[in-house]
This record gives sequence, structure tokens and C-alpha cells, in this order.
Amino acid sequence: MSPNPLGRDVLIKILELARWAPSGDNTQPWRFEIASDETVIVHGHDTRDEILYDFDGHASHMAHGALLETMRIAASAEGLKTTWNCSADAEARKVMYEVRFTPSTDVEIDPLYHYIETRVVQRRPMRLTQLTDAQRTALVAAAGDGYEVQLFESFAKRHAIARLLWANAHIRLTCPEAFPVHQRIIEWGARFSKDRLPEQAVGIDPLTAKLMQWVMRSWSRVEFFNRYLMGTIFPRLQLDYVPALMCAAHLLIRPKYPLQGLESYVKLGQAMQRVWLTATLHGLHLQPEMTPVIFRWYARANRRFSVLPIFAKKSEALARDFEVIANASESDAFGFLGRIGISSEPFSRSLRLDLNKLLG
Repeated sequence: MSPNPLGRDVLIKILELARWAPSGDNTQPWRFEIASDETVIVHGHDTRDEILYDFDGHASHMAHGALLETMRIAASAEGLKTTWNCSADAEARKVMYEVRFTPSTDVEIDPLYHYIETRVVQRRPMRLTQLTDAQRTALVAAAGDGYEVQLFESFAKRHAIARLLWANAHIRLTCPEAFPVHQRIIEWGARFSKDRLPEQAVGIDPLTAKLMQWVMRSWSRVEFFNRYLMGTIFPRLQLDYVPALMCAAHLLIRPKYPLQGLESYVKLGQAMQRVWLTATLHGLHLQPEMTPVIFRWYARANRRFSVLPIFAKKSEALARDFEVIANASESDAFGFLGRIGISSEPFSRSLRLDLNKLLG
């Protein structure tokens, strides 16, 4: 195909699509600067100081990778190659990605291009329709040579993951450090949200949603509800256990190399986005299930995430159970866990900030 001439209008077109890349709880940890007609600077940040689940910023670094991969795919429709390099401070809290676009007659439109905006999270139960051989092959290939894609498809495996998520959700819902995250990320009463998770996409019924909104106004209410009224039971059933059973499979991306340093997480995010868009291309929906992976990161780094010692023990037990399910050792790297299957299109979804809010 003939490449388009470079210029601000072409870069704006690419960024309009790229902003649809996924990020944890729709945080969108990036801002854009158009530095020239062929260069975009992505100013990446992380949320480790505010969000328990952003272990050392790595969840945000994965989101940066998903963004860069989405930029590459979007640029392919303009006949452009992309290259990037990054620089960061010592702790990779502030990262600058210089992305260059080069016209090339060798570039063809990536087949994933058409699914950038339609890719969406499905948090509600899916059908039990099994994956086809073509779907399995495509998902495994999408991650790339540096990754293994492990699928948990049988009822026994899905039940094992459901039990894992049941235990994981108890940590998530009773850990005081997680409370301010949950309090902030949901936009109650909303079908769509540009910078949070809309309530109607969370996966709970309206009555439970109203109860959760009331309870989550203070930690004291959460503690009372959990201790005396079995407050974690209904959310864990609706958000974790039942959906874990009602799907085609769970999918674990396992890097074949240690996850060390910023670029390893950025590249993991690129692989995650390719797998997710490939699932969409093949008529599948996906829901990230990242908190077991993140609690395992904490456990294997021997890092406490709560003032209450019990949660270190719980995360260690969770990590061991996860490794048994995946037939893995303590030193094996886990990158991304997700639930996949066929379902109707979600009624509600997260949107994105308008591009003019993201442009510096």
C-alpha cells in the first residue's frame, strides 16, 4: 500500500485509535506530545502510590506496552512503520517513550486494526462454548515467541481457577489498603465512564450495586458488613466464582524469561494486547484477572502490601495454589491471567478521555 504523507493530522488519527488501549481500572497512565510530523512523545506515569495493584508500577508499564502496540497497529493502516525507545528515572515512575513513524511500502494493514475500538471487557458470565482449534492456535501464536500461552479449559481447571479467585477476592475485599482503590474506581449509576469503571459494567445486579455503594462510603461500614453480615459472599459469587466457571477457558501468559526491568513489562503489555485483540478478532470476549498475578508478584518478592501481617500469609498461600494449578515453580514468571469465551456484547463499558485531554 502507498504510505500516507506524514503530518500532524495523520498522527492525530493514529492517537485517536491508540487511546483505546487498555489500562488497569481505566487509569490511562499516559499523555501525548506531538514533537514533530513524524514523532510522538508518550509521557508515561504509574499509579503505584495510589493503587495497591500497581506493584512497582508494573501494571502501568504493561499498559504502556499495550498502548505502544496499539499505536503500531493503528499506524499500519497509514502505511507507517513504528520504532520506539524509552528513557526513565531510576524507579521508572516517569517514563518517556519516543515513537517514530516512518513511511514504508512494505507495511500492510494489521488484521487486528479493525478491533482496536471494539475490544472490550466482559465481566459477566459467558457461554460454555468450547474454544475451536483455530481459536486456540491463534491465541497461542498471538503472544509471540517469548511467551507461552497456557489455557485452562476443562471444568476441573476452571473450577480450580474459580476457587483461586474466591480466595483472591477475599484478600481484595478485606484488605484495608485496597479499600480506597475500590472506592475511587467505580462511577456509580453509570453505563459509560471516560476515566473509571461504570457501575453497569462491573458485573453485579442493581440491588447488590446499591448496597455496595452505601457500604463503600466508609471503611468502618465495610469492616462491619464483612464481619457480621458475610459482606464478601455476594460480591465474590457474582464477580469471581460464577464468572470463573461460566466461560470457555482461562488464559495465562507466561514469559519465557524473567520479568526484570521496565522493558520486560512493556513487552509483556504488547503481547497482552495482541492476544486480547486476537481474541476479539475470533469472536471471543475477555476479562482480565490480574490481581492473583499481582498478589503473587508481592509474595514472590517477599513484599508486604498491608499493615496487617495476615495478608502476607494469604498472598503466599494464594501464590502456592496458583503455581499448583499452572504446574509452575516459584521462580517461573506469570504475566497475565484472563477469562475468555463467547458472550453477547456488553451493555456497558469504559470509554476514554478525549484526545484533547491527553495531548500536552
